[in-house]
Amino acid sequence: MWKRRAAALLFGGAVVVALVSLRAADPYAVRVARETTFDVFQQLQPRQAPVDLPVRIVDIDEASLIALGQWPWSRQIMARIADRLTELGAAAVAFDILFAEPDRLSPSAIVAGGADYDAQFAQALAGRPTILVMSRAGQGTAPPAPKSGYAMTGTDSLPSLPVLDGVAAPLPALAEAAAGLGVASLDREGAGVARRLPLLWSSGTAPLPTLSVETLRVALGVSTLVVLGDTAGAGTVEGLRIGQFDVPTGPSGDMWLYYRELAPETYVSAQRLLSADYTELAPLLSGHIVLIGASAAGLLDIRASPLGGAVPGVSIHLQALEQMLTGTFLHRADWVGGLELLLIAASAVAVVLALLLTGPLLGLLVSGVVAAAVLAGSWLAFARYGLLIDPGFALFAVLVAYAAMAFFQFAVTDADKRRIRRAFAHYVEPSLLAQIEADDGLLKLGGDVRELTVMFSDVRNFTALSERTAPAELVGILNRLFAALGAAIVAHLGTIDKFMGDAVMAFWNAPVDVPQHARRACEAALAMREALHRLNGQQASVEPIAIGIGISTGPALVGNMGFEARFDYSCIGDTVNVASRLEGACRHVGYDILVTAETRAAVPELAFLDAGCVVLKGISHPEPIHLLVGPASLAASEVFVALQLDHDALVAAWARGDAAPEAFAQCRAAAALIDPRLGDFYDASHNRREDFVLAASASLDTSHQVNPANTSTR
Repeated sequence: MWKRRAAALLFGGAVVVALVSLRAADPYAVRVARETTFDVFQQLQPRQAPVDLPVRIVDIDEASLIALGQWPWSRQIMARIADRLTELGAAAVAFDILFAEPDRLSPSAIVAGGADYDAQFAQALAGRPTILVMSRAGQGTAPPAPKSGYAMTGTDSLPSLPVLDGVAAPLPALAEAAAGLGVASLDREGAGVARRLPLLWSSGTAPLPTLSVETLRVALGVSTLVVLGDTAGAGTVEGLRIGQFDVPTGPSGDMWLYYRELAPETYVSAQRLLSADYTELAPLLSGHIVLIGASAAGLLDIRASPLGGAVPGVSIHLQALEQMLTGTFLHRADWVGGLELLLIAASAVAVVLALLLTGPLLGLLVSGVVAAAVLAGSWLAFARYGLLIDPGFALFAVLVAYAAMAFFQFAVTDADKRRIRRAFAHYVEPSLLAQIEADDGLLKLGGDVRELTVMFSDVRNFTALSERTAPAELVGILNRLFAALGAAIVAHLGTIDKFMGDAVMAFWNAPVDVPQHARRACEAALAMREALHRLNGQQASVEPIAIGIGISTGPALVGNMGFEARFDYSCIGDTVNVASRLEGACRHVGYDILVTAETRAAVPELAFLDAGCVVLKGISHPEPIHLLVGPASLAASEVFVALQLDHDALVAAWARGDAAPEAFAQCRAAAALIDPRLGDFYDASHNRREDFVLAASASLDTSHQVNPANTSTR
């Protein structure tokens, strides 16, 4: 048992180590699952805005394209947007639109001396709190210098920032005119769900702010950004200070985005701003940070949101600005990864131990409690503190640990069952065992009276054999003997009841019906005789072993005998007692296989010889017995038919009290041609002729009992 427990513990430990190693490796699929879990958290509890925040979007929507024409619009329209927003009192105006090429709609691009819309737009930007964007481009130019100054605390964190190796930048005149210049790219990959926003990028020589950071800086009138590097010398970023606002970041300067559902008034259609009644928008725009971007599907600035929908890219910068203004952040510090590894290990170990100590049902309950605790703790950390702790892999670890341990226990149990089945198959033929397994009612506690054929087999002179043989050698002899005899019984659909010292008890027709059970028992006895002959031939150094077999057919009580905690499947009754006594009578009769008259009557086709009557201990009446000489093929042979005729004549003579020496000599000679053992039978029968007289008397008494009228008709 302790070896099995140790094996299970080692297996469980291997599962735990494998799970922790997989999480530590953090492959792509694990990262996707983790971030999807955080998306679900946001969907369950989006960010709440306590007040109407001073951030708006001027939206280039489908209605604006219909009213003002297809995109791109001329820079003259962009200048008008900047002018009107400044007129309405916007705190900052940020264009989430890239102006990397000259305006092709400008008259100066068509005729010399025509109006220059780019110059008009630059004039509208100059001297105002305006911000333009640049974007990552693999084949772009080197990033321009940042508009703001930077101060760094702690160690130099520039190498940890994502690199802008090439950008698409606005026209130099426009970039010079704007008060701020930010990076519009939302993430390093540039695709997928926007979950994190890099607040800082590296140009190789200086950090460059993202659009939301640069917009807040310009709106606050701050000239310098403070990058908070770590103090442990790792060269990572811990946060960013923009005026009075402190923004925590990840090691590479990125911020987890915490989304909310934006109210409709957050968006102001561009066509309304450009209409004649634009002044009515003053309450919505005065003192607000205004981002200009596109939600029209054809302009391809649509991104996936963790809340489950598609949103304009400009709205993601707005979400980041709102987080900075309200101080509502999601945190995932470096130590969280270590905590998750401990959580995974503890959860898996708890499940492994639960299954080892309690079993699968209570183990399932413990697994459910562990999973619920992990999920509740992760949710509480998110809902109250904005801490992102992944419960997904820990739940996966609970599931895998439970499934692995349950499978291990099932495999061990199944192996035990197969071992038990193989062991039981030594007692019951496999087809019978399959029927027993299919119907467990066959083995209910209690018994039924049914017709059985019962066999007892015993080793002759076992006491003398045990005295002359060393114990270890004797055990080996018995094991080989029982293996040979048991195989013959099972092969003929018998059920081995028990091995008792040097004896074997078996029966047929239980626990399931066995057609022709008397014949199968007789054939099993003949097969046992042959198996013993082969075994004696293989054990030349050991004196030959002889057995006696008694077979009886009749009613018996068969079933599970005992009590609920411990019982044996066995049979009891006169039929069992007769079989046992017949086996003992083999010495007296001088033959190895004796059967009752009922057994012979059930199998008339086999070779039997009448052996008279014997008085059996514990049996109230003399029992007619018969020798089982051989199979049906022998019974049909001429030599046996002749012997049977001579034998019947001899038995009749003995019943009359005639010694019949000539008949005896003829039978003795014929028997030698068939089975040498019959010689021993005839020698013993010559001294027990009274058993044949008793058999004739018993037959006459039975006849009178069956038909009492015989007495009166004579």
